[in-house]
Amino acid sequence: MRIRTFPLLALILVVVASLPAAEKPFFTLHKVGDGVWAAISPDGSKAGANAGFVIGDDGVAVIDSFQNVDAARELLAEIRRHTRLPIRYLVNTHYHLDHMTGNGVFAAAGAVIVAQKNVRLWAHTENLKFFGAKITPAQRARVESIALPSIVFTDGVDLYLGKRKLEVRHMLGHTGSDSIVVVPDANVVFAGDLLWTRHLPNLIDASTAPWIQTLGTLAAEYPTATFIPGHGDIASPAYLPVFRGYLETLRADVARGLKEGKSGEGLVAAVEPELKPRYGSWGFFQYFIKPNILLTAAELEGKKRLPGGKTN
Repeated sequence: MRIRTFPLLALILVVVASLPAAEKPFFTLHKVGDGVWAAISPDGSKAGANAGFVIGDDGVAVIDSFQNVDAARELLAEIRRHTRLPIRYLVNTHYHLDHMTGNGVFAAAGAVIVAQKNVRLWAHTENLKFFGAKITPAQRARVESIALPSIVFTDGVDLYLGKRKLEVRHMLGHTGSDSIVVVPDANVVFAGDLLWTRHLPNLIDASTAPWIQTLGTLAAEYPTATFIPGHGDIASPAYLPVFRGYLETLRADVARGLKEGKSGEGLVAAVEPELKPRYGSWGFFQYFIKPNILLTAAELEGKKRLPGGKTN
């Protein structure tokens, strides 16, 4: 089965183009703990994804920087309304450009950018695919201008804001570059795109089998935490098995269709009606359901390209 690269508007920015012209706010700010804030981007916002920040004793850590530089500037302004402490760190939860295009705003404000090592390896190369084969010079320049992490890690790193500790941990599933950011004293987990609340996920780089395991690990290790997803609303641990159930059901339905000899549009036609009653009301369903089916089929058949040129 040949899987084509789906263009950017069909994978990350599509909702912005499809909604009414009325401008949506970049994000709404939610206090989720003492000095811990989540910036939740509504569907159709030019911010494109969620972000957040943590205020410690001697500085601030920011988690992700949106797909829009102006949204990043607005988040910086919000931080300044809450504290004049220096911006010490920006943590990118993974390499996708809807989570790191605004990096330069925080770097200019003094932040050290921190991420799993693959974020630095892939940000200027793998992000190009989201614009398709007809990428323009301006789009290429946009990707290549993203400020890269200057501190990288393999499995994890602890960051300190005075006495306040942040645990940044690499976990598998969404891209091969994903990390969560845990604020232990507030019992908050920034999950990045390892969690999508009532939204179908982008599976272009995903390995769904380890992702399912990751969600089980998160549920076991943080049974009472507040979770900040990469897309969608703030979630409780009770939502983790719901999202995990989508990935499990998708894999099972696609595997059954493949066993019956279906492929391509025939596979989509067989599987989509099975998923729609349960997940049709989720955000991005109409945009991601077809690629999710085809990409999962490629994964199950060992034909799916992953970042860095690997296959699964």
